[in-house]
Amino acid sequence: MLENGGAGMDARATQVETGSVIFEVSGLGIGFGDREDILRDVDLEVRAGEFVTLLGPSGCGKTTILNLAAGLLRPRRGHVRFGGRPINGFNTSAGYMTQDDTLLPWRTVAANIGLPLRLRKVPKAEIKSKVDNYLRILDLEHAGGLFPGQLSGGMRRRALLARSMIYEPALLLMDEPFAALDAQMRQQMHAELRETVTRLNQAVLFVTHDIAEAAALSDRVLVVGGGPPGGIVADIGIPFGRERDLSTLRFEDEFFAVERELHDILHTAKLRASTVDEG
Repeated sequence: MLENGGAGMDARATQVETGSVIFEVSGLGIGFGDREDILRDVDLEVRAGEFVTLLGPSGCGKTTILNLAAGLLRPRRGHVRFGGRPINGFNTSAGYMTQDDTLLPWRTVAANIGLPLRLRKVPKAEIKSKVDNYLRILDLEHAGGLFPGQLSGGMRRRALLARSMIYEPALLLMDEPFAALDAQMRQQMHAELRETVTRLNQAVLFVTHDIAEAAALSDRVLVVGGGPPGGIVADIGIPFGRERDLSTLRFEDEFFAVERELHDILHTAKLRASTVDEG
């Protein structure tokens, strides 16, 4: 649980209590067993309504940071706080969506989406109201009575997103959630995700190794690399604004310039890491 009974705190109350900062890490060091740190001297924060992406190669520690935010791991050194309080256990004020398909095949889409609320013993009428709302928000109204096996890949992703968001977490954690989709479906999901979180003012901490995905979705990109041990090697503000049009943005010169900047930073971080390995 979060310290001082924080595990059951209301997500909106958390944001009010902490001003604009929802999740923060300072002086972080983390590793497993007797092995060297995976990450060292990491500082980062995520603010209300902000879409922050952790960009870096596989194995650099991006998912480790998500797991710290979810309360699934503890650091060796430093501080990890949510709503200004140390995370001392499972963080129920954060939603978590991975690339895995965890929909229950024997439950309808509506029942899958409402499951987190049932586990919290929310009254049935309130569950129905919220499920109906998220079915509408994510264009799944026609699919509420269907089972997961009857859905397309994109619809299953939307159902998983709705289930992650339905209890209105202060922070949505997303670990390469669209990796299994084809390119066209990924672009569609990017537009739907960006539109949804902007409309709801939802804070997101998103993990990817895809430069174009990071550039299209993010308000800020934190480049992770340079190890071992790794760290945040750059914090890049993305200049496209909250109401960006992803259908045209990808063809603009400014988008290509951001992609190039992120590519060059990643390349430099990899060179630095290889130099450390050789040394």
